[in-house]
Amino acid sequence: MRPIGTLVVTASLICLTAIDAAVLTSAVAQPTEPHVAVGPQYDSTHVYVAPEDFDRFVSSFIATFGGTTSHQGVVTVTPTPSSTLSQIVLTPVGILSVFGYKTPIPYPFGQERTGYLVTDMDTAIRAARSSGASIIVAPFDDPIGRDAIIQWPGGVNMQLYWHTILPSYGSLQSVPENRVYVSPDDADEFIRRFAAFAQAKTVSDDRRASGVGIGRPQDVYRCVHLESSFGKLTVLVTDGHLPYPYGHELTGYEVEKLSETLVKAKAAGATVLAGPSSVDHRDTAIVEFPGGYVAEIHALGPK
Repeated sequence: MRPIGTLVVTASLICLTAIDAAVLTSAVAQPTEPHVAVGPQYDSTHVYVAPEDFDRFVSSFIATFGGTTSHQGVVTVTPTPSSTLSQIVLTPVGILSVFGYKTPIPYPFGQERTGYLVTDMDTAIRAARSSGASIIVAPFDDPIGRDAIIQWPGGVNMQLYWHTILPSYGSLQSVPENRVYVSPDDADEFIRRFAAFAQAKTVSDDRRASGVGIGRPQDVYRCVHLESSFGKLTVLVTDGHLPYPYGHELTGYEVEKLSETLVKAKAAGATVLAGPSSVDHRDTAIVEFPGGYVAEIHALGPK
């Protein structure tokens, strides 16, 4: 296995008359950012737990969804000195990067929600910056590649990865959704800029989604579903008046039968915090796993 390599974009020089150029200006789409995603099976939710809860959390998550783990090790994954337990959890519904820090966590680590594997770090950083992201942790070397942390409008932090040796993971049974809560002030800007970077398409944009989805059944809110080669991303646009635990879940996991999955989760030490309820053509619940990781779990119904 070897690095994926660098994407190179070339352009052809076209000679136009002044009239031709004026006509084509409005007809030709603006160039998109380079394609840097590898695939949703390589993108992970970052889960931070106390070291004493590490094994209990991993066991509970695997018992709920199935899957396997990488070797557990103690490593430094920040550009400044630190030490953490680290393990990859691979399940049919998505993967996790689990960290159990033995030292204080250097800022701003712990605030990023997702790690996206990219084809080339320098290209991805240029694309993120061009799309309007801030680079809040400049690229740095880790034991298996390079990393950086970017921030989108609305304060949404994500980590970008590049591996010197490309991992090989099978396709997922279902692609998880990154669940992002933003304010109405930032929603359009976040969606536009992230979509440009990820080359994402808008699957749906419901400006009167049922408030059941945020624990407020008498109200409505805006819910936007995006899809790209990075996977699924759901934007929940709210006024911030959220009852617990809404807003704490980082990721939504799709399963075949919600009731059966909840039975497994509770048997593995997890707690159902909200639901189950039916909303947006899905049966959904929010669950807290040992160690404090909160997730949404859903099964899709007929549309």
